[in-house]
Amino acid sequence: MEILLILVAIIAIIVKSKKSLHMLQQNLYNENNRYVKWVVNNSSNFFSVELLVVLMASLANVFFVKDSTVSFVLNIIAIILYLLYIVMFRTNLKNEQVKKPLVITARVKRLIATTTILHLIPLVLIFIYKDELLVSHFLILIFVIIAYLNTFVILLANFINKYTLEKYVYHHFKSMAVKKLKSMSNLKVIGVTGSYGKTSSKNILADILNIKYATLPTPRNLNTPYGLIITINNHLDKFTDIFIAEMGAYVRGEIKELCDLVHPKYGILTRIGTAHLESFGSEENIQKTKFELIESLPVDGVGVLNRDDPKQVSYKLKNKCKILWIGIDNKDVDVYATDIKCSNVGTTFNVIFKGDKKKYEFETKLLGNHNVYNILAGLALGREFDIPITKLQQAVRNVKPIEHRLELKKMGYFYQIDDAYNSNPVGAKSALEVLSMMPGLKVVVTPGMIELGDKEEELNKEFGKQIATISKADYVVLIGEKRTLPIKEGLKEAKFNMDNLIVYNDVKEAYNFIRGIKSKKEIYALFENDLPDTYNEK
Repeated sequence: MEILLILVAIIAIIVKSKKSLHMLQQNLYNENNRYVKWVVNNSSNFFSVELLVVLMASLANVFFVKDSTVSFVLNIIAIILYLLYIVMFRTNLKNEQVKKPLVITARVKRLIATTTILHLIPLVLIFIYKDELLVSHFLILIFVIIAYLNTFVILLANFINKYTLEKYVYHHFKSMAVKKLKSMSNLKVIGVTGSYGKTSSKNILADILNIKYATLPTPRNLNTPYGLIITINNHLDKFTDIFIAEMGAYVRGEIKELCDLVHPKYGILTRIGTAHLESFGSEENIQKTKFELIESLPVDGVGVLNRDDPKQVSYKLKNKCKILWIGIDNKDVDVYATDIKCSNVGTTFNVIFKGDKKKYEFETKLLGNHNVYNILAGLALGREFDIPITKLQQAVRNVKPIEHRLELKKMGYFYQIDDAYNSNPVGAKSALEVLSMMPGLKVVVTPGMIELGDKEEELNKEFGKQIATISKADYVVLIGEKRTLPIKEGLKEAKFNMDNLIVYNDVKEAYNFIRGIKSKKEIYALFENDLPDTYNEK
C-alpha cells in the first residue's frame, strides 16, 4: 500500500512540477523574487485541502497510529485524495488559457534533472530502510511533505543550479561571446534602452540601417545578459556591420552590466517612465539606470535622446559623448517631425534636420506618435552613418509593422489594433489616440497595466478616464474582474456609459463579443496589453 501511495505522490509531483516550472520561467527564474511573489499571491494553485489532509494522514501514521488496520485506512484515504487532486489539477490546467507555454530549454532540462534528484533522495532512503517500519513511515512522511511543498522544491533546485551549473554555463558562453566581439574590430554596436518602446525602436532602427548596412538586432525581446550572449554566439557573423543590442533592466546596475559586455559606441534612449517601478523602488532609480547606457558610451560615441521627455532633459549627464536630440513638440533639436497625420493605413509626417531648412516627407505603415519618435531616432543615427535622405525615406516606407505593437490587422468582421505585447502609461495613451483617429465604431479591450508599484491603481484609474475621454470608445471590454476595478472606477468618473462596459476573465470571450456587435460601421478594436499567464484570474 505504501508503494501505491508513493506512486500516486510521484504523479502529483510531476503534474505540479510542470506548472511550477512554467511559472518559474515566466517569472524570469525568480529574478528579484518574482516567482516567490507569484507563489504568495497564488497559493491556492498549489496548497490544496486535499494535499493538506494527505499530509495530516501521514503525520498520524508516524506519530499516533499503532494499529495496522487504521494505518491501512489512512493510506487508502491519502491515495484517494491524491488521485482527486491530480484529476482536479489537470482539469484546471486544461481549462486555463495559456498564452505562452513552458519552453523546454537547456536550462529547464537542467532544472528538471536537479528537481528529480531532490525528489529521489527520500525515495532511495525509503528503499534502503524498507524493513524498518517506523523509519520507513517517517521517510514516506518526508516524501509527502516534499510533494506538498513541490513549488518550493522547484525554487530550491533553481537556487542550487543558479550558483553551480548556471554560473558555469553562463561564464563559459560569456567568454565565447566576449572573444567573438573582440575579433570583430570594425563592428558598430548600438545599445537601445528605455522604460518603453525598446523592441519597437530596435526593430525600426534595424529596418532603417539595413538599407545600407548588414544589421543584426537582438531577436524578439532578448535583452538580458543571457539574451545578448545567445545572439552574439549564435547569430553574429563576419558579414555583420552593425549589432543592435536591446537592453532591459529591473534594478540599478543591470544596463551597466550589459554595456560592459558589448561596449556600445552608440546609444538610443526611448522614453523614461514608471515601467517596473515595483522592482526599481523609485522613479529616480529608473532614470539613473536608463542613463547607464549613455554614460557607458566612449568620448567619441553618440547618444540619441528625446527632448520631449522631461526625465531626459533634466538629467545631468556625466560624460562628454556627442548627443543628438529628437523631438516632435520641441523644435530645438537635431531631428524633429511635424505635420503628423495618422490613418487606418499608416502615418505620414515631415522631418526637418538641423542645419537644413528643407522639409522631407516620410510615410510609414506604423501607427502612433511613439513610433514617429522611434523613426526619428533611427533617422538621427542613419544620418550619422551617412545614409542619404532619399534612402532613409525609402527605408521608412519599408519598415515592417511590429508584431503586437499597434499592429493593424483585419480579423474578418472587424479591424484589430493589436497593442497586446506590453502596456505602459505613455504607450497606452498613444494607443488610445490612434484608436480615436479611426473611422467607425470603437472598442477597447484591456486587462490594464502591471508592475507600476504603488502607482499601479492610480495609473490604471487614470487609464480608465483616458479610455472614455481620448479614445471615445463605444464599448469597453475589461479582462479580469478583480484587477480591472481601478479602470472601472476611472470610466465611471469620466461618465462613460456603463451599460457598454463588459467584463470577462478570458480574452477569447472578447473576440466573440466583438463579432456579435451589430453595426453598419466598420469596427476598430484596440487590444491594449495581454498579461502573462502569471496574472490569470480563475
